[in-house]
Amino acid sequence: MTSTPVLNAERTRTITKAPDYDVSIPLDTDYYAVFAGIPAVDRAFWAQARGFANESLDELTEAWDKGEYPLHLARRLGELDLLTDGCEGPGLTPMSPLAAGLVNMEISRGDGSMGTVVAVQGGLALRSIALFGSDEQKAAWLVPLARAEKLGAFALTEPEHGSDSVGLETTAHRDGDEWVINGEKMWIGNGSVGDITVVWARDDEGNVRGFLVDQATPGYLAETMTGKGSLRAIHQARIVLDNVRVPLDAVLPGTHTFKDTATVLYATRLGVAWSALGHATAIFEAALNYSTQRIQFGKPLAGFQLVQERLTVMLSRLTSMQLHCMHLATLDAAGTLRPIQASLAKYHNTRAAREIAALGRDMLGGNGILLENHVIRHMADIEAIHTYEGTESVQALLIGRDLTGVSAFK
Repeated sequence: MTSTPVLNAERTRTITKAPDYDVSIPLDTDYYAVFAGIPAVDRAFWAQARGFANESLDELTEAWDKGEYPLHLARRLGELDLLTDGCEGPGLTPMSPLAAGLVNMEISRGDGSMGTVVAVQGGLALRSIALFGSDEQKAAWLVPLARAEKLGAFALTEPEHGSDSVGLETTAHRDGDEWVINGEKMWIGNGSVGDITVVWARDDEGNVRGFLVDQATPGYLAETMTGKGSLRAIHQARIVLDNVRVPLDAVLPGTHTFKDTATVLYATRLGVAWSALGHATAIFEAALNYSTQRIQFGKPLAGFQLVQERLTVMLSRLTSMQLHCMHLATLDAAGTLRPIQASLAKYHNTRAAREIAALGRDMLGGNGILLENHVIRHMADIEAIHTYEGTESVQALLIGRDLTGVSAFK
């Protein structure tokens, strides 16, 4: 008798579960004890930022994946008093340059989009008003921006003027008791979801002035940019200013030339250097954590010579970044920091962060491109901070001009 095969018989098989790796554990890497003597008040800001970074990590990873901007987390930064970026003004909690740097570093260690919120809200918008605003403007805006009760933007970059932002074409024409602003802006963080935008424009005499523009003003047309592969959990906007009318007192009275704009940018470049350090720290510590957890060829990756050599290279770059940041924070606190020194810190640290990112991504193999392991997100975000607040090439030309006394811009 011949047996008949049973069709659609139930089959079972065992699927091997992939190992779970926890690579986001903070290790507080500080090989030279650079951070050993931080004052308690500065360390308290750092701890506050650490708590935010740890608590929001999963939500921000999901938001980054979806390209969504979790505004409630931006407002949470304000509730925690982490948005002043060291700016001084009525009602603002004092924050030293070191504390501001540590906050930038720690928030970026968690997520670069939130690090950019600190840079835009505090480093650019709030700083512009704190440095150049009238007493009335400071009273109206400093505390609401610091607490993120209101969201601010800084509109300088234009579609045809990025690195050569000094050539901005946006105009502000005096018409009776109003200014009429026309032009276009691009890459403006918070520009489509905020409350107030600091718009930089040339007046009738060609002077560069800053204007406070309510985003609800008729003629202010903002569109959120899409398709970004970096900083996906914050929105940047392309803005058209079509006969936007603002009152005479909308101008920041302390602004007169592009040097005033540059003062704001110089102040934020050191913040970018700290942000790069945060990203690089996250990647290095992910690679180190992974090397002790991942088993290949019968032993942890940490037991291989090549892995140890790569970790050493990454540590050397990271330690150099820490030294740059800490020394310049000391100079800043003493009032002796030169803008060009901040340019060198930005130039060095974003370059070093890119190198650490490449090594760390490679060390995690295929797991390095999974968002759950965070490295690829930081790697992508580093590409943005490497460019904004002055590209590598622009920083090199600024430094080269300082060294030689000869300008290569023209």
